[in-house]
Amino acid sequence: MYRSCMFCSKSLGTNEVVEVFPVGRRLAFDADRGRLWVVCRRCERWNLSPLEERWEAVEACERLFSGTRLRVSTDNIGLARHKEGLELVRIGRPHRPEFAAWRYGDQFGRRRKKAAIITAAGLTALAAATFAGPALVGGSGMGGYWMWQAFEGFRQSRTHARLRLDDGEVIKLDGQDLKQVRVLPAADGDGFQLRVRKKRREWEFEGLEALRFAGQVVPAINKAGGRKRTVEDAVAQIEHSGHPDRFLADVTRGDRFRSKKGIPGYINKMPAPTKLALEMALHEEDERRALQGELWRLERAWEEAEEIAAISDDLLLPEGTDDFLDRHSGD
Repeated sequence: MYRSCMFCSKSLGTNEVVEVFPVGRRLAFDADRGRLWVVCRRCERWNLSPLEERWEAVEACERLFSGTRLRVSTDNIGLARHKEGLELVRIGRPHRPEFAAWRYGDQFGRRRKKAAIITAAGLTALAAATFAGPALVGGSGMGGYWMWQAFEGFRQSRTHARLRLDDGEVIKLDGQDLKQVRVLPAADGDGFQLRVRKKRREWEFEGLEALRFAGQVVPAINKAGGRKRTVEDAVAQIEHSGHPDRFLADVTRGDRFRSKKGIPGYINKMPAPTKLALEMALHEEDERRALQGELWRLERAWEEAEEIAAISDDLLLPEGTDDFLDRHSGD
């Protein structure tokens, strides 16, 4: 197998995922027609692999694509990114998009452990101050209470999220500010609106800006993570909606999650599983949008590469091979 691009002569790179074909950082494949290309990351041209080296590699790519957590597709082409960094471009009818929830369990579990350690430190200080309280505060026994209040006050007053606006202004949100964050349907009905309030000022964000800032704010709200059961319940909510973006539409719709004054949309008023599900859905949507931008360009490049591949392969195969593959591709 060649290791340099046939068009610009630059190295195609290597991967440690497809053992039978360790060349390239982006592989494109068409299982129905038996095509395999290495996409040059320098010039973006598609290098058709030798016929005798394809079949096992194509099967391996199909398995990897199916098992990869992050996938986006059009009617003709799909893009997936393996955790090792290898990108897979799949030609053909798209797979049903799936929400891969397994990766969130460890993430929220680590946060919960960290929060527990911090809380334990506060409780230790509280216990010590309680026993020493009478001596410290003239026998009133209130030393531990005031120390705990001071500890909680410190935690709430810290800056938990910084939102940098296009004009350079930075909104610093502390624990109390996070309790005022709301999500509502967008004014045009497409997507959602994020409302942030600090003292007497309020900001409204929509579209990509809402997605970006919500991706910073919601993890700060969920800083304490969640138990395994809570994470499982969060996953179930997204799966019930059918897709992360549909969950985002569902969770912002209606007059739910109200404050004491009856104002809807407060993230702080959501059940714990819903808050975790919101973070998961935001993260998935952000990653999918990043990959989605690649698809249009890839589809144009594939059409050109397929024309060349068809001519190249036809020169090497017996007459009628393409017709045979077309008839049996669904078997």
